[in-house]
Amino acid sequence: MMESLTSHTDYGAEGLSEAMVNPDPMLEFAAWLTAAEGAGLYEPNAMVVGTIDPDGRPSSRTVLLKGLDGRGFEFVTNYDSRKGRALRANPGITLLFPWYPMQRQVIVYGTAQPTDAAASDAYFTRRPRPARIAAVASEQSEPIASRELLEEAVRSVERRYPDDTDVPRPADWGGFRVLPHAIEFWQGRTSRLHDRLRFTAAEGGGWTLERLQP
Repeated sequence: MMESLTSHTDYGAEGLSEAMVNPDPMLEFAAWLTAAEGAGLYEPNAMVVGTIDPDGRPSSRTVLLKGLDGRGFEFVTNYDSRKGRALRANPGITLLFPWYPMQRQVIVYGTAQPTDAAASDAYFTRRPRPARIAAVASEQSEPIASRELLEEAVRSVERRYPDDTDVPRPADWGGFRVLPHAIEFWQGRTSRLHDRLRFTAAEGGGWTLERLQP
């Protein structure tokens, strides 16, 4: 049996109490993300996005968080990708930020809605030129016979848009904003007695905070 299946790592003694967190979970999340950046974690904005396909089956993948404000969390994708199709059929979504080296994770439960065209344009413009080329060339999530065909599609787009020309945002590419209705902050503790604090959106505004058993 593989060693990782039988080993047991005991997490640290650093705790998380109700008095330690900001009453606004969006501000608390921003502080945790800043701490993850300061700790030098690789891709601290990486998150596992969970969706429900139109046939009712769950699916997940890693995506990069690209926007954060008081309203919610934003990421970009091809709207005709698997997650894009899933969110059109069922806008329910989860985001999981797995900051393993810090014995921390955050889970967001919410509803996704497309961002407006101006926001999508701004995100696309910020991408490096090769990433913009790739977004045009790739029919995300669709089968392709070989890597060579994909690379030829990229070369075709490069010929269409030489270095001195702009690469326009494809109509099927853009952002999603996740409006959270619950956010859970998890801090690993010794003996698996982890700290779990969950904020839930209250009717009429604001948030309620409760502790969950590990």
